[in-house]
Amino acid sequence: MGLFDQILSAIDNPNQQASPNQLGNILGAVEQLSSNQGVNTGTTQLAMSVLGGYVRSALQNVRSQSGDAQAQQLVNQFSGTNPNPQAVQSLFGVGQLTQIVNDIAHRTGLNNATVQAMIPVLVPLVLNLLKTGSNAQNPAQGSNPVLNTFLDSDGDGDVDITDAMSMAGRFLNQRS
Repeated sequence: MGLFDQILSAIDNPNQQASPNQLGNILGAVEQLSSNQGVNTGTTQLAMSVLGGYVRSALQNVRSQSGDAQAQQLVNQFSGTNPNPQAVQSLFGVGQLTQIVNDIAHRTGLNNATVQAMIPVLVPLVLNLLKTGSNAQNPAQGSNPVLNTFLDSDGDGDVDITDAMSMAGRFLNQRS
């Protein structure tokens, strides 16, 4: 089951946190970031997708070293729709961040300064998307199928975030 399928399943499950409002807030934050940076939304989603690969690696490392609960804790603590430099610092070292900025700039055509400004917004958004599968009553407990799908994907380098964002937009438009 793909990432967006897991998110849809979480929306349909009252025991999980996902809601159409949460998806709408994430999409709205991407649109706002795009507008603020003078970038089209598709490019911002591509940047988010590239960044998602790095978030996946960082969370996989946390999970392998400290367990599922610690990976879930990072998602719970740093997910959101507002800029959060601490979220970036919790996942990436300074040297790695330079590599990430260069990679995103290369793959999107954005300049490094724009990418650098976007990352503190995009990391909490990626984590917020992953939080949709958290247990609604006790987010630190239980399995998060959205996070598990994200971390256990095939590692082909193609992160489903761009597809998930696109499908989320279509899903929300159908509901209105």
